[in-house]
Amino acid sequence: MDMLIRPPAPRRPRPARLLSAASAATLAVALVSGAALALPPVGDRAPNARVEDADGRELQLKALRGKPILIVYEDKDSTTQNQALKDALAKLAKGDRYKRSIAVTAIADVSSYDFWPAKGFVKDAIRDESRKVGATIYCDWDGTFREAYRLRRGISNVILVGKNGQVLFAAEGKLKPEAQTRVLDLLRKEVDG
Repeated sequence: MDMLIRPPAPRRPRPARLLSAASAATLAVALVSGAALALPPVGDRAPNARVEDADGRELQLKALRGKPILIVYEDKDSTTQNQALKDALAKLAKGDRYKRSIAVTAIADVSSYDFWPAKGFVKDAIRDESRKVGATIYCDWDGTFREAYRLRRGISNVILVGKNGQVLFAAEGKLKPEAQTRVLDLLRKEVDG
């Protein structure tokens, strides 16, 4: 009976093992960081964050407390993801009661353009778009708003903050019709009591 004896598998050299361990650790940190990057939970107090319009006028979100705040946070690649919701909001805002009672805050993630001369071109484009939609579009130049609300880049984010400053709704990506209905119902409830 002949037995086949195999030599032990060669071990990788020590630097390769360390590199593999370092890669695994980096991946683990990235996964944990990604998991930590989550929208503010419903029921939590909404963070105060600062944005500014294309002319440099600052808005602190705490200044809007006392009325429901609907935050739509997008960048140039995600502006059409929730167009249906924005169209529904435009219809809702036609009534003076809702127009005065809701703070709709459109925020553009323009952190990739916070350098000269791009910043000037972006400001001009934001001014034009604000005129076109009939509402102020605020700018997050340094990403601090995105970080405060734990938002992901390159995706539409919709957050509803109640009159009391608590998060009532938070979602990212294209909202399904049920989610759009939920946001609108929560807004109506906040306004109508």
